[in-house]
Amino acid sequence: MTELLGLSWMRTLLGALALLSLAWLAGELCRRVLLRLAQGLVRRTAWRWDDALLRRGAFRWLARLVTPLIVQYGIALVPGVPEAAEAVVGKTMLALLVLCMVMALNAALSAAEDVYRQTPAGKQRSIKGVVQLAKLGLFLVGALVVIAAITGKQVGLLLSGLGAMSAVLMLIFKDTILGFVAGVQLSSNDMLRVGDWIEMPQLNADGDVIDIALHTVKVRNWDKTVTSIPSWRLISDSYRNWRGMQETGGRRIKRALTLDAASVHFLDEAAIERLSRLTLLANYLPAKTRDVTRWNQGLGEAAAVPGNRRRLTNLGTFRAYVQAYLDTHPQIHHGLSCMVRQLPSGPQGIPLELYCFTDTVAWAEYEGIQADIFDHLFALLPEFGLALYQQPSGHDVRAGWGLPAASPVRAAARAGA
Repeated sequence: MTELLGLSWMRTLLGALALLSLAWLAGELCRRVLLRLAQGLVRRTAWRWDDALLRRGAFRWLARLVTPLIVQYGIALVPGVPEAAEAVVGKTMLALLVLCMVMALNAALSAAEDVYRQTPAGKQRSIKGVVQLAKLGLFLVGALVVIAAITGKQVGLLLSGLGAMSAVLMLIFKDTILGFVAGVQLSSNDMLRVGDWIEMPQLNADGDVIDIALHTVKVRNWDKTVTSIPSWRLISDSYRNWRGMQETGGRRIKRALTLDAASVHFLDEAAIERLSRLTLLANYLPAKTRDVTRWNQGLGEAAAVPGNRRRLTNLGTFRAYVQAYLDTHPQIHHGLSCMVRQLPSGPQGIPLELYCFTDTVAWAEYEGIQADIFDHLFALLPEFGLALYQQPSGHDVRAGWGLPAASPVRAAARAGA
């Protein structure tokens, strides 16, 4: 044993093993102590950033710095190590040190993003793209430092070489550059936020934005599929953002009743008296009747001709009823536009459009309110002597020719055959 210890290579081997053992033990001790200390501090403080740093593993990467540091500075104390080997070990440990530092800073950037996301501003604007770009720059700088340490070249020379390859680098990082520029424009102009409902038919996107990253924006569609949109497409192409509708608290109803023009006529005295019993027309009809009577009295003898006189129509009275109905509806937003307008007539009849907003933006509730309104109006049309326009069907043709209507059971049997 004494003879073995007297050999130079044996002393070098034992010294290397002792150094590696010491470095491993110191690293494990530092990792356990630092992590326990960090966990204790996290539990005792109300700050959120230390929780994020612990969760992202920043302290774990800092603890790993101890092992390469001991090896790098302790290798010179091992007897008999050649200078070339010592240089290789030193450069390798330096690369590990840079890697641990880069990973610790990467974890710190992720923690900063987590903390920002929990703030009121973070719920509106995402900095994920900026953080990803910072991480990319961090890894590039770390790679340059490692290469410079291993090759012995200066970082400035490596950067000058990268400058000569700028055209190639721009081609390689084209999507990254476009994504970063698009992210800056989207954020600075407040064009897109996480949670916004956007509609982009050309890319089959229609739903809520769930993530805004450097290269892509993820949209969860209403059918629960996810569409990934390149960030630059949101700058170069058009899309619809429904945030304004959600912020106002009202969703628009813009739908028309298509009335049969043949059902429009003047109201006689009996019809006016009958419709006056409707609560929503109790103020409209008496005032309108007085106005029409005053006008007709001013015509003098010309009032004897029916075509000269003003008369109430069932269409105008129904339009006034619908307006009053919307004005008093409890689920219509009365702070936004609310009107009933007559659109130009055409081959499909006379469109009477309702333009108003509900007091909710929830999809199911909106559809229910809209359906209830039109159910009521469809059923009330005969009360005014109006009818919806509908293209002739097979039943209409049979009725026109005096033929009996087809039995549903017989029609279903023919369809099954």
